[in-house]
Amino acid sequence: MTHNIEALSPKENILIKGAKLHNLKNIDVAIPRNKLVVITGLSGSGKSSLAFDTLFAEGQRRYVESLSSYARQFLGRLNKPNVDYIKGISPAIAIEQKVNSTNPRSTVGTSTEIYDYLKLLFARIGKTYSPISGNEVKKQTVADVINYIKSLEVDTKVLLLAPVHIPEKRSLLQTLKILAQQGYSRIKYKGEIIRIEEIDTEIEHDFHLVIDRIVVQDNEDFYNRLGDAIQTAFFEGKGECIIEDLNAKTQTVFNNKFELDGIQFLEPNTHLFSFNNPYGACPACDGFGNVIGIDDDLVIPNTSLSIYENAILPWKTDSFAPYKNDLIDNAYKFDIPIHKPWFQLSEVQKELIWKGNNSFQGIHDFFKYLEEKSYKIQYRVMLSRYRGKTKCAVCNGKRLRSETNNIKIAHKNISELVDLPLNELADFFKNIQLNSYDQQIAKRLLVEINNRLQFLNDVGLSYLTLNRTSTTLSGGESQRINLATSLGSSLVGSMYILDEPSIGLHPKDTERLIKVLKDLRNLGNTVIVVEHDEDIMKAADFIIDIGPEAGTFGGEIVAEGNYAAILKSDSLTAKYLNHQLKIEVPKIRRKTNL
Repeated sequence: MTHNIEALSPKENILIKGAKLHNLKNIDVAIPRNKLVVITGLSGSGKSSLAFDTLFAEGQRRYVESLSSYARQFLGRLNKPNVDYIKGISPAIAIEQKVNSTNPRSTVGTSTEIYDYLKLLFARIGKTYSPISGNEVKKQTVADVINYIKSLEVDTKVLLLAPVHIPEKRSLLQTLKILAQQGYSRIKYKGEIIRIEEIDTEIEHDFHLVIDRIVVQDNEDFYNRLGDAIQTAFFEGKGECIIEDLNAKTQTVFNNKFELDGIQFLEPNTHLFSFNNPYGACPACDGFGNVIGIDDDLVIPNTSLSIYENAILPWKTDSFAPYKNDLIDNAYKFDIPIHKPWFQLSEVQKELIWKGNNSFQGIHDFFKYLEEKSYKIQYRVMLSRYRGKTKCAVCNGKRLRSETNNIKIAHKNISELVDLPLNELADFFKNIQLNSYDQQIAKRLLVEINNRLQFLNDVGLSYLTLNRTSTTLSGGESQRINLATSLGSSLVGSMYILDEPSIGLHPKDTERLIKVLKDLRNLGNTVIVVEHDEDIMKAADFIIDIGPEAGTFGGEIVAEGNYAAILKSDSLTAKYLNHQLKIEVPKIRRKTNL
C-alpha cells in the first residue's frame, strides 16, 4: 500500500519513509502516536523487521546519540536502519520474549522493585518479637520514662537510679572516687542510701548510683529537669535506669538498648533485609538461598518408586545395599512403609530417612561417610554424581540471616511474605490493619507495593512468588514482568514495542493483559505489539497487516486501519478472521503409547 506521509503531522504520527531492511520492500508507514497499535501477519513476513529492527533500533540510536561522547563510548556504535527517514519517533523500549537476567541473585521481587519497597516497609514499621516470650522488643526512651512518672500521683517520692558497672583493672573504691569527683554523692546499697565518702572498705558490687531524688510535680520546669536527669541515668547505667517509687516501694526498670529476655536484637534497617548486602545475607549461602551439596532430586530421582524398589538410588548397588537393608529391617519400628511410593511418605517420615537414628543410618550419614573416604577415587566419583545446588540448611532457602525472622508486620516476617503467591500477597496488603502512626509512615510505600502487585496479577502472573529466581522464568513470564514494571514506573511519552505478549496466556488472562496495554497507552505512550491474538486485535486502535506471504514474498503492507477495516480487506489475516479460512481440527488423531 502507498501513503502520502509527507502530508501527515509527525506530532500525531510516527512517519516511516522507505523502510527497506531485510525483506521490507521500500514501505511507507504512518503509525498514530499514543495509540495501541498491532502489527500482524505471517511468520517471516517482516513484522519484527519493522517493529524491532527499524522502529526500536532508530529510537534507541537517537537516544544514544543524544548522550555525551563520554557516555557513548561505553554503549558502542548503533547502526542506522535502512530507511529514508523516520519522523515523530519517541524514546523506544523493547520488551521481548526472552529471559533478560542471568544474575542468580535476581528475583521477581528485585526486578519489579517490590522487594525494595518491602525492605523499606519492614525497616520503618517492622516490629521485633522475642522468640522466647513472644513479646515485642522495644527500645525505651526518655519520653517513655517521663510518661511513666506522669502516671504517678503528685508529691510521690521517687529515686532515679542507675546500675554501676565497674571497668576491668579498676577497683570498686577507685570507681566510687571517680563518681564522687563527677558530682555524685550517694549510692543505694542493700535498701539503704549511703554517702559515697562514708565508704572506706570494699562492698559487694550489687548497688546503684543515685542520680536524683524527686518529688513528682506537674509543671513544665519539673519535666525539663527530669528529662536531663533521665538522660544522665541512661548514660551512667550503660543504657539502663531504674525508677523506684518510695511510696509504693516498687522498682521499674527501663532500658534504652534493643534487647529482651537476655537477647540483644538487631535494630531493623534496610541493609538487614537485603540478601545482596553482606550485613543481611545468610552467612552460609551468601544470600543465594542454595549451596553446593547433595541434591535430593539426584539421590531420589524417581519418587514413584518405594524404598523396597530402590527409590534411594545410591543404595541400589551391592556395595551400599546394607544401608538399604538396615532401613528395611527397622522401618516397622518407626511406622515407615517400605512398599509405598516415596512421594506418598509424610514429611516426618522422609526427614527421618534422611537424618537416621540409632537403629539405622540416614542418607546424610551415608554421604558423610563418603566424604570421609573421599581420598579414594571411587568415593569422589560417587559423591560427584549426587552433588548439585541444594537448599541452604541454615536459612532454608530464605537468603536472609535468621534475625530477620523475628521482625514482623501483621504477624508475618519478610521471608513468609516473599514466599506467598502474588495474588495472596496482594490480598494481604489490601487487608492489612495498621495503627494510625504506622499507617502514616507506610502510606506511600503501600501504594507502590499494591500498584505493582496489581499490575503483575493483571498480566496473569498471580501464581509466581517474589522469591522466584529470575533465571527460572520463561520468556513469556519475563516479558510480562517487564511490562508490569514499565507500567509501575509510570513513564510517559515513550514508545513500547512488545513481542507477542499473549503467548501461553489463558483467555481470561488475555483480557487482563489488554487492560494493562490500554493503561500503558492511557499514560501517554505509544504501544506497538507484534501479535496474532484476535482479542488483542479487536482492542487495538490501529492494525498494520504485513504480507502477503513470508520471506521474499512478504515485506509489504497489505492492510491497515482499525479491526473493522482489516475485516474488509483481502489479506490472509482477514480471511481467517472472517472464517473464510480456518485450521481444521483433525477428525482422527494418532494413538499414543501412553
